Order: sequence, then structure tokens, then C-alpha cells
Amino acid sequence: MSAFIKFLKQWSLLVGLAVGFVVYLLFTHISLLVPVGDAVGPKLVGLLPVNIFLMLYITFCKIKVHDLRPRRWHFILQGIRTLLALLAVIAVNLTHDAVTKLLLEGVFICVICPTAAAAPVIVEKLGGSIGSLTIYLLIANCFTAVIIPLFFPMVEKGADITFLMAFGQVLRRVLTVLVVPLVCAFLSRRYLPGVVRWLKGRSNLALYIWSVNLSIIMGVTARSLLHAPVSGGVLVTLCIIPLVLSVFQFSLGKAVGRHYGESIGAGQALGQKNTVVGIWLTLSFLNPYASIAPCVYVIWQNIINALQLWYKDKYGYLKW
Repeated sequence: MSAFIKFLKQWSLLVGLAVGFVVYLLFTHISLLVPVGDAVGPKLVGLLPVNIFLMLYITFCKIKVHDLRPRRWHFILQGIRTLLALLAVIAVNLTHDAVTKLLLEGVFICVICPTAAAAPVIVEKLGGSIGSLTIYLLIANCFTAVIIPLFFPMVEKGADITFLMAFGQVLRRVLTVLVVPLVCAFLSRRYLPGVVRWLKGRSNLALYIWSVNLSIIMGVTARSLLHAPVSGGVLVTLCIIPLVLSVFQFSLGKAVGRHYGESIGAGQALGQKNTVVGIWLTLSFLNPYASIAPCVYVIWQNIINALQLWYKDKYGYLKW
């Protein structure tokens, strides 16, 4: 039993993905469970923001205040993300084949997505700076508010997206997902030190909450994959593209961060994407079938995260 518990703790991210996939299949293919799935599924999706708030609040309680300052690599990575998105935009506009354009839109959304709100949770477990990545998240979302209304109409000519609309959406997400838990954490450190000490003693709590979120997200991903009205070849390609991009972006981020002594944070910053935002943007403004790419990206990035956590736990450091 102890070995089983250890396995669950060590591979909680992959367990979360597997549980989400299996539970989705059970509640969509067993007739007795289908009504339950239809009723409970949307409520679970509605829990995602609550869980994100909780795990960020727990993580932010551990921030070192002096780390909350911009670094040069924060802006270098924004330049890289913008350049990659621009190259994808150019490629989309150079092709006239519908399938190729669909695949390139999948590439575009996987590189333009901002960093995942859960990235500080993984960075903490890997031994990186929570404060540095938190500042990066704020900077990344500001960049996102600018480049999304700039690039999306170039990818999809009929995309009805304005600067003010995109800015308002991103601002709302920043306030609710990042700023509010950050302020609550600072207030808790000042007025509820006992609560903060208790949370600091639960080192894996935020990771377990994220694993629950992964199960819910995996259910959404499974639905997209199993009901995708595209050919098998296109579906396989849309699954391979996120694998290549996730490895590339994690590696590139780490390479940049290594020059500044923050390879862990920079790797997560460029590689761990907010695919929920990516899926929403794709369904709203691009070819909806391209949303398969960010759906699958969440699987690959968390396999990478799980392997990094395993290596760090086993050897005490990250070789990559």
C-alpha cells in the first residue's frame, strides 16, 4: 500500500491525466452514468477557476518578496514568443491549402498562448523562483493583450476581435486568476501567519489541487479528440505538432534562462502554456478544429512536467 501511495504522489500529474480520461469514457459510454456525467460535467468545469485560485494562493504564500522584480529574460522570452507567433502568421498567409492552414493555426495557437497560471506550482516543486515567474506571468499577460488583437485578424481574416475586447478579457483573467490570490497571500502573511505556516508545511497540496484540475481538463480534451470531425492523418498530425512544440519551447526557454541562472523558471515560462485560453481563442476566432492542438499540448506539457518532477525527486537536480 505504501508503494502505491508513493507512486500516486510521485506521478500525480500523469495519474490526474489518466483518471480524467478514464472517467470521461465511463460517464459517456455507460448508459446508466451518462445522465450523471451530463449533469456533473459542466459543474466540474466551473470548478477550474476556484481550484486555480486555491493552488496559486497556497503557492504565493511561499513567495520571497525580493524576487518580485522584472528580469531581462522576462522580456527576451516575450520577444521570442512574439517572433514565433509572427512566423506562424506568415506561414498561414503563404499557404492556400485548407488542411495545411488548419495545421499551421494549431502551431500558431500553441506558441502565442500565455504561460499557464499553474506554472508557479511546478516551478516551486522544481526549485525555481516563484516570485520571478509571478512577475513574468503579469508581463506575459500584458503582451498577450497586445499581440492577440494584432495577429488574430492576420490569421483569420474574419476574426472579430478588437484591442479593447482582448485587453478587457486578459485584464479580467489577470485580476481574478493572478492578482487576487497574490493580494490574499500577502494579506495572510501579514494577518494570518499561522495559516501561512500551516500551508508551508503542506508542500504538495497545490500540486494535488492541480492534478484534480488536470483530470477535469483531460475530460474536456478527451471529448475534443474523440469527436473531432477530421481525418485520421490530420488528427495524428495535430497530436504530433504539440509534442514537437512543447519540447522545443521548454528547451528554448531553459537555454535562455540558463544565461541568467533561472533555467527552471524560464523553461516553464515558455513551455507551460495556458491551453484553456488557447482553446477559447481558437473556438472563438479561428478554425475550431485547430483547438485539438492546444487540447493535446496540455497532455504533452504535463508529461514533461511529470518527468521533470520525477528526475528532481530521484536525483535532487534537473539535468535538462
